[in-house]
Amino acid sequence: VQLQASGGGLVQAGDSLRLSCAASGHTFSSYNVAWFRQAPGKDREFVATIWRGRTYYADSVKGRFSISRDNAKATVYLQMDGLKPEDTAVYYCAADRGTILSSIRDIRAYDYWGQGTQVTVSS
Repeated sequence: VQLQASGGGLVQAGDSLRLSCAASGHTFSSYNVAWFRQAPGKDREFVATIWRGRTYYADSVKGRFSISRDNAKATVYLQMDGLKPEDTAVYYCAADRGTILSSIRDIRAYDYWGQGTQVTVSS
């Protein structure tokens, strides 16, 4: 499966953005898809995923970010509200077919990655 992330940009603290991850090449509905992010000088970290119909979030974004998917459009979205400067990072979408619950936050569990989209939040 090929993934294409989009929707990033430069916003002010408190603003909202919606990221999209468009998939192509295989049956999208059979893949688990997640969002990760990587800030300068830091490791890539888990942000959110939908796993078997349930959503999971990093504590740092819980209550502000919302992940959803539209299988008909083969797209996963990340709605980001109440953005903070510490949300500044490159955001990546990732996919895999065999992710187990205990590994949904682990970057090693995902075989397919999009190219990333930059989100910059100014204070």
